[in-house]
Amino acid sequence: MAKKSGLGKGLESLIGGADAEISAIVPESTVPLSKIKVNKSQPRKSFDPDLLAELADSISQNGILQPILVRKKGNGYEIVAGERRYQAAKMAGLKEVPVNIKDISDEDVFKLALIENLQRSDLSPIEEARGYQKLLEDNDFTQEELGKVLSKSRSAIANTLRLLDLPTEVQEMMSEGKLTAGHARAILAVNSEEGRLKLAQKVVDENLTVRQTENLAPLFSGTNDASDKPHRIPAPQSFKRAARQLRLALDTNVKVKTVRNKNKIEIEFKSEEELLRLVNALSDTGVDLGE
Repeated sequence: MAKKSGLGKGLESLIGGADAEISAIVPESTVPLSKIKVNKSQPRKSFDPDLLAELADSISQNGILQPILVRKKGNGYEIVAGERRYQAAKMAGLKEVPVNIKDISDEDVFKLALIENLQRSDLSPIEEARGYQKLLEDNDFTQEELGKVLSKSRSAIANTLRLLDLPTEVQEMMSEGKLTAGHARAILAVNSEEGRLKLAQKVVDENLTVRQTENLAPLFSGTNDASDKPHRIPAPQSFKRAARQLRLALDTNVKVKTVRNKNKIEIEFKSEEELLRLVNALSDTGVDLGE
């Protein structure tokens, strides 16, 4: 008999019983797709369009074989786990989908979504790290306690969280699949943000392997003529925590840093529409940039 995964046990403890696991096949109900809303706190932010199209084609032919886990929210339902199936069902033109409806607290919704994605290896390393960070901050967990919930060692949690020390540009490269976690760990051996960014760009431009990246890392650590360069003071941990919280809250890259003795917050946006979204999120007013 196959050994049951520790992550599955974590799910049972969160939603109460073996029959409530996300992997349950028999749906409790069928609801209109229009009444289902996505969970904005979902740790996974992007879906491979080709894989999504393949799933949509399979759903068109065979239907949804695994129900979507939802909870009641207002007059409709909010997805707890199964957003990829939901997106593919929309693409396939379904009007109704099978669901399992559970009474799940706000606190546990993110945990379940994160665990489901981890079970399926659907998260990029950066999404996984941001998910861990959110659980640590929202639940006041230690890394060891989080490891027990997710059936991972404390060192595995710590190593994943270290990815958040990379420059935001490098994190984006990882989110886009241009760098692996192995590349990232090699890049973290470089002792400056500038060096990490330069090495990451070289890896992407030249399609370097992890071993090649490890061999190059010492050359980007800025050891040459170090005595002639001013000592770079590391950013306080409070700056890093603030930047991570803002990235999660605003869903965009944020830097909190000191430049020429002035503290600054940099918020990245790609278009006027995204700028408007950020302004409204920060001010909670219906600002119209066209006025």
